[in-house]
Amino acid sequence: MFDVAVGDLVTRKSHGGDILFKVTAISVDESGQPLITLKGMHLRLLADAPLADIEKVNAENLKRITSEMNKICADSLRNVISSRGLVEERRKMNRSESSKKCASFNVPGRVLHIDGDEDYLKMCLKTYNQLNLEAIGRWIDEEKQPGQLLALLKEFRPDILVLTGHDALIGGGKKGFRDINNYRTSKYFIKSVQVAREFQPSMDDLIIFAGACQSFYEAILAAGANFASAPNRIFIHAYDPVFIAEKVAFTPIGKTVDVNDAILASVSGAEGVGGVESRGKFRLGMPKSPY
Repeated sequence: MFDVAVGDLVTRKSHGGDILFKVTAISVDESGQPLITLKGMHLRLLADAPLADIEKVNAENLKRITSEMNKICADSLRNVISSRGLVEERRKMNRSESSKKCASFNVPGRVLHIDGDEDYLKMCLKTYNQLNLEAIGRWIDEEKQPGQLLALLKEFRPDILVLTGHDALIGGGKKGFRDINNYRTSKYFIKSVQVAREFQPSMDDLIIFAGACQSFYEAILAAGANFASAPNRIFIHAYDPVFIAEKVAFTPIGKTVDVNDAILASVSGAEGVGGVESRGKFRLGMPKSPY
């Protein structure tokens, strides 16, 4: 019936053809015209588009977009690991001056990552593993996250909670950036943050990142999140929550996370993510067991 099918990779002409989407559903709008539901393949964006705005991705364009996004991710991962290496060197120097007998071991913060997108969750869990971070992941639709969160918090007792998935401004922000009804899923992230804060009110005992593309940044922070998206209502990258969590997990508990450094570690930068000063979750242990 239509030129596209569920599962097809496409771009949108109105976005300049540079954002890769997957078709997740096809329906008909009130006027009888085809309406295509899309999710971003690298950006945490969920959107509807008319058929006329959709363009299938040819092999050459797919290779170009994928190569560009993979390079961005690889560069960000390399920068995070490099930055951590410098910190580790400073810690080793300090330890050698204060204690030359006891070998030490690292205990970074543990992450509970709840994601509304199964594909993104798998990508993020792989990246946590590359960063030597203990992370538990659960795939839960955004609207179901508030109802299932408390049981997961009680079960896993994480140091860092990530609440993410997909979001979007509805109608291009015509209803106003401060109208919660103008956001596709921000209200669910806000409710989830409120649930988490009822469980653990301290913003230093449980560090929370919440939000996705174009999310209601100010309202999510006001609900009790330490970090959120998106200050400038831009599309954020799938890995942004991971890099924020990493920065928290490897900042010592006696120090506050450098918010600017955390933002710079993300792919999207200050337009996409932000937050408030919070204590780190890294602990140093000793002696290291020979077993």
